[in-house]
Amino acid sequence: MDVLSDVVAAMRTGRPHSARRDKFAPWGLRFAAADEAGFHVVLRGSAWLIPAEGEPVALAPGDVVFLAHGHGHSLASGLDVPLREVRLLPDGSWSESPPSGPAAGPSSGCPDTVTLCGTYRLDRSRAGRLLAELPEVVHLPARVGTHRSLRAAVELLGMELEENQPGTDAIVTSLLDTLLLYILRAWWQSEREAGRPRGWAAALADPAVSAALRAIHSDPTHPWTVEELGATGGLSRAAFARRFAAMVGEPPLTYLTWWRMTTAGRLLRHDDLSLRQIAERTGYTSEFAFAKAFKREYGVAPGRYRRGNA
Repeated sequence: MDVLSDVVAAMRTGRPHSARRDKFAPWGLRFAAADEAGFHVVLRGSAWLIPAEGEPVALAPGDVVFLAHGHGHSLASGLDVPLREVRLLPDGSWSESPPSGPAAGPSSGCPDTVTLCGTYRLDRSRAGRLLAELPEVVHLPARVGTHRSLRAAVELLGMELEENQPGTDAIVTSLLDTLLLYILRAWWQSEREAGRPRGWAAALADPAVSAALRAIHSDPTHPWTVEELGATGGLSRAAFARRFAAMVGEPPLTYLTWWRMTTAGRLLRHDDLSLRQIAERTGYTSEFAFAKAFKREYGVAPGRYRRGNA
């Protein structure tokens, strides 16, 4: 069981969206705060990423930035450029406000900057554990020989968006899901190499904790005990409980309940299973016990949650 893929699939909702944009200097865009996570990639030229808080980040060709928390930010050709407001539409595309001054138009056939931008719709109640440890801006500079899989995914995505061949819609959706995993993997790899492993990066690299996470994700219906989970990684109950809580941020059985409820939420959104069937698939012996646990986690009854996400 691939725990990272499992968690990312659970926190993502709807379809991701991406677009390739040609920019002619001077240009500047202000992205309002939103529930979505987003990324920018500079394919050609340069740009400045200006977060809501913190210092601006200079971006060079091949640089990737990921903004996990949905805070407002700007992307511009310079730090003193007027900014146009960008609004996210319900279908995931963007609408840019008209320029307040003279419109900057192409001065030649070659744009100064080419970017890829994209968004991921997230269930924030499920995404917190995975994304909370990430900084305001995850900056992955382009360096020769590093993060080759990420670079390959970016190149393929850029080609698909530029060429728009038959099948592009399906390919782009798959590439965006792949890109998100590569971004997270690249960031955690950078943190480990810098001697700063923490949170999920440390948990997935730890043999005992990762073994327990795989066991939970492989069979959430099993009535796991802390002792059983510790045994999957060869640790005593007490040693395992301390290590798991330190890395994951909560006790093992609390995480087990969270994952069961996350699985239940996904089944309610995407499947027509009865509540009894969902209860059985998430380790509850009765529909009543499941409904009680679900309402405690989500604040609403399972049926109401399903109707609200229909």
